[in-house]
Amino acid sequence: MTATPPDTHSLRRITPGRDADELARAVYAALLTDLTDLTDADWRRPTDCTGWTVRDMVAHLVGAAEGHGSMPVFVSQYAWGLRHRKDHGGSGLDAMNQKQINDQQAMGDAALLARLGELAPRAVTGRSRRARWLGWAPITLDQAGSWYTGMPTHTTMGELCSVVLTRDVWAHRLDLARALGKPPTIDPRVDGPVVADIVADWSARHAQPFTLMLTGEAGGTFRAGGPGPSLTLDALDFARVMAGRRPDGSIPHSPLWTTKVLF
Repeated sequence: MTATPPDTHSLRRITPGRDADELARAVYAALLTDLTDLTDADWRRPTDCTGWTVRDMVAHLVGAAEGHGSMPVFVSQYAWGLRHRKDHGGSGLDAMNQKQINDQQAMGDAALLARLGELAPRAVTGRSRRARWLGWAPITLDQAGSWYTGMPTHTTMGELCSVVLTRDVWAHRLDLARALGKPPTIDPRVDGPVVADIVADWSARHAQPFTLMLTGEAGGTFRAGGPGPSLTLDALDFARVMAGRRPDGSIPHSPLWTTKVLF
């Protein structure tokens, strides 16, 4: 007898609290494991994020972790982004990301990675604190720069700190693995909950019936509503599509892919 896949409405979303913090720490740990033993050439490889090398992406992650772990640093980065968004296609977020990269220019490659390992626990603690204290606060995103069609334009501080920023680190781990030419190390206990949360978020946003079979160790089978399209693809390719990235494999045609989620 074939088990009925869970309806996405019954999936437990990532919410502020201990489980979200543990998952965030695990995602950072997986990233750091995948970045061991990089060569000089590896650091200079281009990534799918236009204009960013592997080093640029790691520098962004370091700068972001600095801001997540320190409110004064975050405010400084955010204010700089607002002042310079005209130089980045009108996107304050793109401008802030560039500042995060610029601030790490003097640091050597190995030191940059060591710094990320040092900052990761502080970043998770800082994000958790903001989710508890300011979780209600609304956040509006610029529809400019690296904003992609279908991407949400609003979130809350609670969702940003507990969900979106974990996804950001996780997605950049996929970006870096692709740039380095080696698959990311997948742990279903870590990557599975991230993928399932993306599915649940995506399902709620488009509110259409479907059955979705995601292959690979991070995948699973999900459904929503009554009869709908049956879609099969690799779990990591699904995540790439949701993040506005180019997938590695072929993607079955569906208008549902026009709905994206925040990363």
